[in-house]
Amino acid sequence: MNNSRRDFLKKASLAGAAMAAPALVSASQTSQQYRAEEEKGKIILFQGDSITDGGRSFDKDWNHVYGQGYAYLVTARTNFDYPERDYQFYNRGISGNTVNDLANRWQKDTLDIKPDVLSILIGVNDVHRIVMQGDKSTVKDFEQAYNRLLTQTLAALPNVKLVLLEPFILPLGMVNKSVELWTTEVQKRRAVVKALASKFNAIYVPLQDVFNKALQKAPADHWIWDGVHPMPAGHELIAREWLKATKKLL
Repeated sequence: MNNSRRDFLKKASLAGAAMAAPALVSASQTSQQYRAEEEKGKIILFQGDSITDGGRSFDKDWNHVYGQGYAYLVTARTNFDYPERDYQFYNRGISGNTVNDLANRWQKDTLDIKPDVLSILIGVNDVHRIVMQGDKSTVKDFEQAYNRLLTQTLAALPNVKLVLLEPFILPLGMVNKSVELWTTEVQKRRAVVKALASKFNAIYVPLQDVFNKALQKAPADHWIWDGVHPMPAGHELIAREWLKATKKLL
């Protein structure tokens, strides 16, 4: 009798487990499906200067709308890895832009797009105008303009996730002509971007130290050709750092 009772309880336990298993799997699948639906159609916008622009076209030519730089590399890789999520990428970088130039076109090229993720790389042209053109703007001007831009963005798009990339240089080309001034001014704006990332709860993507470390693998002109603009390997470096920093978002 004891053996029969044990057999009965064992069979009942196994039957119960078999009945419960599909429910557990179903809950897991539902969670994954919800996550996929939540991500579906998310809009990611890249903003900045020529490094982001990457030679992009300004029409509907899908061969060129993302440029040939890090924005293109991120777009290609992410849409390949997550085709079911239908991410929508936009590149609105414009060569030569400073932070004030961004501000002048912010409504049309940023706010009207209503991005879920907004990635910004700016600052090197602000330094270029000081070093190469004698512009008298200060790092305080840069900080105030950038701060206004982010404040305006969060007021219009309170749920947007910000990604701020650190400006960077390497000592060659135009930078070598005034390397100390370039380094000093870029360093000031690097500090501003890092502080603003903290203030606005943005994802911060450090790049200067990464480029510096890359010099252990190859000379500066392998990564950047004129001190400012990346070579293909430099764009790949930025893309990898961007994807690493934003992994939880995507």
